[in-house]
Amino acid sequence: MIQSDLDLFGPQPQRLASHTVLLPGFALAEIEALLDALRPVLRAAPFRHMHTPGGLRMAVGLTNCGTLGWVSDEHGYRYSPNDPLSGKPWPALPQVLLDLAARAAAMAGFDGFVPDACLVNHYLPGTRLSLHQDRDEQDFGQPIVSVSLGLPAVFLFGGLQRADKTRRIPLSHGDVLVWGGEDRLRFHGVLPIKPGMHPRLGERRINLTLRRAGG
Repeated sequence: MIQSDLDLFGPQPQRLASHTVLLPGFALAEIEALLDALRPVLRAAPFRHMHTPGGLRMAVGLTNCGTLGWVSDEHGYRYSPNDPLSGKPWPALPQVLLDLAARAAAMAGFDGFVPDACLVNHYLPGTRLSLHQDRDEQDFGQPIVSVSLGLPAVFLFGGLQRADKTRRIPLSHGDVLVWGGEDRLRFHGVLPIKPGMHPRLGERRINLTLRRAGG
């Protein structure tokens, strides 16, 4: 059987909007390096369930690495240089993640991306993420780079208003999604994770979302 060009060179980037690109399987070659880099991060700053300013417990477990980490409590949503559980700085952002994010951003047309924050989300079957905007960063000119690991997910990608129609984007282990520019403030979320068993990560999905949070 003769392979097509797409087969020979792997899945091709998919432009989903003017400044949004899906890179199927982009992180697959570095999965083990990524997991090795995450282990010390999770030992130093374990997953936890934060609370919204209104007092609701978030369903998605999360932690951070980088010079800034996203936090939520009764005082609001914000970035902090310190882990509120330990009082210590968040673990450093691993070089393998910095390099992966920079390459993915460049593939999507955002050269010179240097993230200073990585939000690590932990989903179990049934866990969902409601529609929201990422607007706690200081510079909306920088893209967001999202790496999917483990169980598949359906990403909801909407418009600039919460009521805008959403598009359903399947995300698999190793996929990287990049959005920025005029798409940077689009509402987005994740449908409930379906039950399953990933051969490498078991009954979970881990999402690494890299941003430039500071000025």
